[in-house]
Amino acid sequence: MIARVSVSQLRERLAARDEFALLDVREQGVHYQGHPFFAASLPLSRLELMAEDLVPRRTAPIVLLDGGDEDLAGRAAAKLAALGYTDVSILEGGCSAWQAAGGELFSGVNVPSKAFGEFVEHHYDTPRIPPEELQQLKASGKKLVILDSRPYDEYHRMNIPGGIDAPGAELVYRVHDLAPDPDTLVVVNCAGRTRSIIGCQSLRNAGIPNQVVALKDGTMGWELAGFECEHGSKTVAAAPSAQGLAAAQAAAAKVAARFQVKFATRATVQGWQSDAARTLYLLDVRTREEFEAKRIAASRHAPGGQLVQATDEYVGVRNARLVLIDPARVRSVMTASWLNQMGWDDVHVLEPEGADGFGGWPLEDGPRRRAVPGALNVATIQAQELNALAANPATCVVDLATSLRYRARHIPGAWWAVRARLAAAQAKLPPPARLVLTSDDGLLARLAAPEAAALWPGLEIRVLEGGNAAWFAAGLPVESGMTRATTTLDDVWYKPYDHEHEGDYEKHARAYLSWEVALVDQIKRDPTIRFRAYD
Repeated sequence: MIARVSVSQLRERLAARDEFALLDVREQGVHYQGHPFFAASLPLSRLELMAEDLVPRRTAPIVLLDGGDEDLAGRAAAKLAALGYTDVSILEGGCSAWQAAGGELFSGVNVPSKAFGEFVEHHYDTPRIPPEELQQLKASGKKLVILDSRPYDEYHRMNIPGGIDAPGAELVYRVHDLAPDPDTLVVVNCAGRTRSIIGCQSLRNAGIPNQVVALKDGTMGWELAGFECEHGSKTVAAAPSAQGLAAAQAAAAKVAARFQVKFATRATVQGWQSDAARTLYLLDVRTREEFEAKRIAASRHAPGGQLVQATDEYVGVRNARLVLIDPARVRSVMTASWLNQMGWDDVHVLEPEGADGFGGWPLEDGPRRRAVPGALNVATIQAQELNALAANPATCVVDLATSLRYRARHIPGAWWAVRARLAAAQAKLPPPARLVLTSDDGLLARLAAPEAAALWPGLEIRVLEGGNAAWFAAGLPVESGMTRATTTLDDVWYKPYDHEHEGDYEKHARAYLSWEVALVDQIKRDPTIRFRAYD
């Protein structure tokens, strides 16, 4: 029997300092509609792909929740048990019970980080500049630099004209060469608010002599004000010069003292790795290029700005021990300073050793790869073979990628489904003689194959080898649009930009920005939220 936890017991856990993970196993788009503040999203459909990173210690206590009127949590508990997790319980009544008992439900994703950004703006009175004023300054020839604090792929999609990509924790690391003249105004932007606020305040906390402001409401605010963004830009802030690095390290040292950043040696961290009673995250906060060139074995990539922006996507266990890795000790310190303020007690910056900072550590390079538990060997079909069968009505292709990816392009004739809802999809699919499952790279389809076999006993079931990526790489035909959906489009959160094709981007952008602003008042109604303010 799976243990049950009452709402009052969950409140007690949230008030304590012991480790535990609160995981919402509904699809991300459903999670977005409302959940307890500290619930991290672990959709049942993608559980095996995400569980080990979110909860690396198999004995860590886990509380699962769903809406309360479904058995998603029960199904997830069984999967986690099969993966070796030993302390799994379910919130009795799920989100419905939490709300009925007076618990606050928060809409949105990455809510702790988003709410923290609003808290920071209010506490530090972080300065901001409206888009109209920025445009006037640009036209006047004012000496300024616009730094985009988002990852490159977001920046490349759209950016403020003239902006330079310097994601999150890279700002303090690289700014000294980008704005060496103290008279240069530094403007930090993101898509909306959080990373603009945190980025701007990071530079202010670091004590750079320039005036620093956040662009009010980011690229969304810029477009809502009637200005156009650039698309496809490739201007990325260069790595710091020797002089720039020295200035960044001096600034980071002051930040470390002010915000009580803790440090740990290699010997200490390696001792923690053998502590079976505590959960340990080794998080490399550098750029992906640096991470893939050389990294500590068993570490994960969690670029500093994104770790602060979306902490719940990287760390699923509350009150766990976090070690941040950056041999330069700038990005790690800046990230730790923010996590301390978010209420994390056990965050440490790894002290570098040796010429490269990794002395004494086992090292890896290249893209991070690991086996996914439960990904069984199943019967497969090659892309060219499937293409030859595509016109046969007896062959039914089911695509388990996200609705966003399916909408963008998919195999002609393929149906879109959510793995956790395959049983419901069965009634909508034409009776097939052969079922072919696919997903982005085929891995999710492999995980779903045994479940499909149980639903369609005796039917030939194949998985597309290499998934959609193999089909696209082969240059085979594609179609776009939500042509054959078997369920509602709530598997993932649709960002405001994802609604552009519907013609109502402005409505969604304004609603999103209003939601962010309102979080600062909503968190006051939840006594379990404990952000820290430093003088």
